[in-house]
Amino acid sequence: MALLPYSLARSFLFSLDPEHAHELTLDTIARLQNTPAQCLWAQPRISDPVTVAGLRFPNRIGLAAGLDKNGRCIDGLGAMGFGFIEVGTVTPLGQPGNPKPRMFRLPARNALINRLGFNNEGLSAFVANVQRAHSFRKAGGLVGLNIGKNAATPIERAADDYLLALDGVYPHADYVTVNISSPNTKNLRELQGDGPLGALLGALRLRRDDLAKRLGRKVPMFVKIAPDLDEEQIAAIARALREQGLDGVIATNTTLARDAVQGLPHADEAGGLSGAPVFEASNRVIRALRAALGPDYPIIGVGGVLSGADARAKREAGADLVQVYTGLIYRGGPLVPECAQALAGR
Repeated sequence: MALLPYSLARSFLFSLDPEHAHELTLDTIARLQNTPAQCLWAQPRISDPVTVAGLRFPNRIGLAAGLDKNGRCIDGLGAMGFGFIEVGTVTPLGQPGNPKPRMFRLPARNALINRLGFNNEGLSAFVANVQRAHSFRKAGGLVGLNIGKNAATPIERAADDYLLALDGVYPHADYVTVNISSPNTKNLRELQGDGPLGALLGALRLRRDDLAKRLGRKVPMFVKIAPDLDEEQIAAIARALREQGLDGVIATNTTLARDAVQGLPHADEAGGLSGAPVFEASNRVIRALRAALGPDYPIIGVGGVLSGADARAKREAGADLVQVYTGLIYRGGPLVPECAQALAGR
């Protein structure tokens, strides 16, 4: 059990600007991970091994990309009991992201709005950080690396950035996620369209196959999609995933919808809304994907998980694995074993 109750840390962190609190937390974890002080937040991992996409996950609960964009805190975050950690999104070149302020809490709905815009230090720094992580993987944890395109790259040249990023992360990843669903990079979600998606995934699959031959290992590749898709769009994505030989899908990213938070402070801020308000939307997409893709296709469910019951609902909707992010901010580390225990044996 963690020595520091999260209720105490949360009171302090929620008194700060959200992005400052985020960076302070990551800086602290980065400094203290793999030291005796890690006992402040470390928790035993629930053992519930499962094989998905050819990978053996220690349990079904993972951290979603976006919290640790530069991969600095893999070991420290992993100590909370996660079966897998996904870091990024990384772009080939470092970029500052969108102007501040760009992160907003909506506590009344256990939600966040962010318009960070793939702020990260770039591929070289990211890979160096991933290479430094050791204890989480030594204990059996898996690490997913999430890739995107630079904001300055025209959308018609997006594949160039994804291919560069894939080349860089492939040797260091247990799985790779192709992020085409952030609402905070201009025109990025256009890549979810039937034609552009097929072309992008086809190019990535060919490059992945080449890397697998050269390096002697096939790394599963997932695609992360948005919750703001209609049934026809979901069906088209499912076809493209099958046709292009992708290994799995992550559903979903943040939403642009604001119905659930109307009238709340910050509700009209631009950006992606995460947390409780996206829960049902993501479950809808998961159910549609499961129906379209069949019982065996790997699906990672994410969006609005704030309890073990929420994690079970994701599983019941059709997800094989479940990720958390905003829930971790509102509930803290205890959410991880709660969710893992809720899914144990399911």
